[in-house]
Amino acid sequence: MAKIGPKFQCTNCKALHAKWSGRCDGCGEWNTVKEVGSDTGLANASSGGKLIELAGLKYGSGPPERSLLGIGEFDRVLGGGLVPAGTILVGGDPGIGKSTLLLQAAAAFAADGGTAVYISGEESRSQIGLRADRLGLSGAPVLLGTDTNISNILTTLDRQHPAVVVIDSIQTMWSEHVAGTPGSVAQVRAAAFELVRHAKQRGAAVFLVGHVTKEGQIAGPRVVEHMVDTVLYFEGDRGHHFRILRAVKNRYGPTNEVGVFEMTGKGLLGVENPSALFLSEREKPTPGSVVFAGIEGTRTLLVEIQALVAQSAFASPRRTVVGSDSSRMSMIIAVLESRCNLSFAGQDVYLNTGGGIRVTEPAADLAVAGALMSGLLNRSFPPSAVAFGEISLSGAIRSVAQTENRLREAAKLGFSKAMVPGGSKNLPVEGIDAKGLDDLPDLVNMFLDDTHQQSTG
Repeated sequence: MAKIGPKFQCTNCKALHAKWSGRCDGCGEWNTVKEVGSDTGLANASSGGKLIELAGLKYGSGPPERSLLGIGEFDRVLGGGLVPAGTILVGGDPGIGKSTLLLQAAAAFAADGGTAVYISGEESRSQIGLRADRLGLSGAPVLLGTDTNISNILTTLDRQHPAVVVIDSIQTMWSEHVAGTPGSVAQVRAAAFELVRHAKQRGAAVFLVGHVTKEGQIAGPRVVEHMVDTVLYFEGDRGHHFRILRAVKNRYGPTNEVGVFEMTGKGLLGVENPSALFLSEREKPTPGSVVFAGIEGTRTLLVEIQALVAQSAFASPRRTVVGSDSSRMSMIIAVLESRCNLSFAGQDVYLNTGGGIRVTEPAADLAVAGALMSGLLNRSFPPSAVAFGEISLSGAIRSVAQTENRLREAAKLGFSKAMVPGGSKNLPVEGIDAKGLDDLPDLVNMFLDDTHQQSTG
């Protein structure tokens, strides 16, 4: 029987050829002859395939069923609780508290009657036991295992059928069917794929702990972030007692939702009113301090923006930013110099966000401008006022979303004044006097008038 060789077909006229040629004999076009069965789509790919069941858009409609972890701030970030068969990737700096938080979450879920398995590839059972004892969780019915072989882990999970699985961490897992050492791109991709497939087939919620690079991004191939349903970042300074859990991807809930935790001797405790906590250590009115009413996810947070402007001893003044966008601060300084006749030449500028939280919202522009102006002129901003608004290059102050929610949160914490964009809607809020500003010169004039009245009053 004669062997059937590869066939070639012209993508222009569909003429078949016994062998490849640069020019089609049928239509005369060049570079149109492709092999049938290549990735050009000319082959009949349905041979040997399995029929896929198709359904309408209403199939599976409605909100997914959820189960609570038992940690309020964690459930908030997830969108209201765990979704069965969901996969969650948790990243953060070393020592920030990822393992502690997930151990607490597994213990809280198991204590409420659920089944939770904690698999560690980085620590021994005795090390995890010591942490559990320190957190007061040694009696929690969590099933603990230590292994890095993905085949052994999947076999164990198939036997136990847990509702919640914690893998700490995905970079330590390896598959004997894939070449490469643990942590390599191929191994991380393969291990993540197997764990995601297990979650979808068995209906378990799987948490994957991920290492981060020095730039703060989750290490390994980006395809891992695409495979999972939710990506959470655990932020904060190890020298500070506040931690922020932020959702940057969530197929079952809002993105950019945040949960606030406080690191204590008994582990991480959720903070129900983070605004009051962020401002609890606020010092007496000093130059360079302005309170910003921001929005993080679905909640309103009040944080202190601090600026220090000092004479520089260098030819090139320093511009240092912690907790905000340095390029945006440079833009605001340029607008203040150009539109308000304020000079930062020869001045070192330091900008900091109180509480260790990172603020990236454009609505913080007005508070940053107020702090810089206050620090430059060495005059205190009104202590009972908050500020928010986006600044354009022309110096105009643009409206931002959820103005009323920001004002209500400020009024609840005892603030009586607010510097807001002039075009904002729904300004009347009981207990707070909102002053609309059209541009930055209005802020400068109001600030100078207020400080003058305070000095002569």
